Amino acid sequence: MRSRPFLVHALSPLHAGTGHAAELVDLPTARMQSTGIPILPGSSIKGVLRDARREEAGEDEARQARVEAVFGPPPEKDPSAHAGALVVGDARLVALPVRSFRGTFACATSPLLLALAARDLDEDGRPAPPVPAMEPGRRALVANGSLCLHQDRLYLEDLDLPARTSPELGEWARLLAPLASPGADIFSPRLAVVDDETMSFLCETATQVDARVRLDPTTRTVATGALWLEESLPPETLLVGLLNAERSRRQGTEMTPEEVLDFGLPREEVVQLGGKATTGHGRCRLIPIPGGTDGQA
Repeated sequence: MRSRPFLVHALSPLHAGTGHAAELVDLPTARMQSTGIPILPGSSIKGVLRDARREEAGEDEARQARVEAVFGPPPEKDPSAHAGALVVGDARLVALPVRSFRGTFACATSPLLLALAARDLDEDGRPAPPVPAMEPGRRALVANGSLCLHQDRLYLEDLDLPARTSPELGEWARLLAPLASPGADIFSPRLAVVDDETMSFLCETATQVDARVRLDPTTRTVATGALWLEESLPPETLLVGLLNAERSRRQGTEMTPEEVLDFGLPREEVVQLGGKATTGHGRCRLIPIPGGTDGQA
């Protein structure tokens, strides 16, 4: 099996929902059950990639056969014929934009989020940057030249955190900035690491929550019971996921794991992920992370 990490960069609010919930927010975003970390389910990403490759293939039967080899047979064919060779994992939050007293906003992450991202990066044989060490308690780290640091403090929303610069954080900025902010770098000077407890709080309170209504077409007023709250990840959110591939199982279509990875996500793409597409939600950059070598899993 071969592995390749990828980055999801939200360009508009991203709603990967879980359906109605008996909570304050009627339509919350998807999260890991054990940690509460926001995620984008791999099934959503795989479906978008399948549609993109199928549209590119057009009437070319050989390319359509490769689509089936990579993603599995379509529903109208025998689904038990063979499994798809590409496995798309959930994309997990790595940096969340949070309002800041200085610098407009900070790209907030935590030691836990970086450690999980490093594990995915390590899968393809590349050495991930070290996770910055933090002292116990509520505090923050920023990269050199941070726009968010104010007199050794970091002010996020209504949080006041003591902060210092970290050389290790600069390595993460150099890895992610060319992907998250090509051209003018707006990512590196805003990258900040907060403690895991503070990050858990921000994951619950710094997401975007919109009130939505449905109008009665006759009276043009809100229909009875048609007011709800909907949670999304804000624009500039970054998530990291992992693609895994094995050889093709489709008879007559030979593909190596490397060819499967190259076919599934051959380049950076702008796609629509999650729900609420007709209201402009879910516009994202989907970026294969370059460097390293595809590693044996």
